[in-house]
Amino acid sequence: MVTNPVRGGYPASLSGELDQRLSRWLWLVKWLLAIPHVLVLACLWLAVFVLTVVAGFAILFTGRYPRSIFDFNVGVMRWSWRVAYYAYGTLGTDRYPPFTLRSDPNFPADFTVAYPRRLSRGLVLVKWWLLALPQYLVVLLFSGGFDLGFGGPGRTITGSGLIALLVLIAAVILAVSGAYPKPVFDLVMGLNRWCFRVLAYANLMTDQYPPFRLDCGSREPDLEQRGERGAADPA
Repeated sequence: MVTNPVRGGYPASLSGELDQRLSRWLWLVKWLLAIPHVLVLACLWLAVFVLTVVAGFAILFTGRYPRSIFDFNVGVMRWSWRVAYYAYGTLGTDRYPPFTLRSDPNFPADFTVAYPRRLSRGLVLVKWWLLALPQYLVVLLFSGGFDLGFGGPGRTITGSGLIALLVLIAAVILAVSGAYPKPVFDLVMGLNRWCFRVLAYANLMTDQYPPFRLDCGSREPDLEQRGERGAADPA
C-alpha cells in the first residue's frame, strides 16, 4: 500500500494497515529477526547524516534540496518505518519488511514526503535545532528520541517511551486474546506519525512546521476524509 501526501495536509505522510491475523507469539522474537535490518540501517543512517549536511549547504546557497539526496533520505526513513511497523514501533504486521528504499505496495506500511520546489535559505540554519526544540521534547516523551533525526535505527525499531509502553500492552493483549486492540493501534499510529513528521522537518525536507496535533488511525486524516490521492510530487 502506497499513500501519497494530500493537498492541504502535512508534506510527510505515514500510513499502516493492521493485519487482520497476527501471531500471538511471533512478537517475542521479532527483535532477533529485525537484526539484519538494524545493521543495514545503521550504515544507511550514517549516510543520511552526511548527506543531510550536504543538502543543508545546497539549500543555503540555492534554495533547493538536491533531489537524489532527498529521495535517498526519504527511502531510509521509509525503510526504518517499515521495520518499526513490523517490530516494536507498532507490531502491526507479521510480514517481513523488504530490503529496499522504494515503496512496496505489498507491504502494509509506507512513508512518503512531498518534494519541496523551494526551501527557505534562512530557515535551514535554525529550524533543525532551535525551532524544532519543542518538538524534540514531545518526541522524547513519545519514543525516547531519535538523535535529532539523524541515525537512530535502533530507537526507531525498538523504541522507548510511551510508544514502547503501548506496544507492550498491545502485545500482551494479543498473546491473551489473539487480537491487537484497535484503539491502541490507532493511538500508536498517531504517535509514530507525529515523530516521523518531526523527523522530516529535522532532516530539512520541509519548511512547514509539524503541527502539535495527534492524528490517529492507519492513514493520514486528509486521506481518510477525502479518499483521494495528492497531486504533490512524493518521494
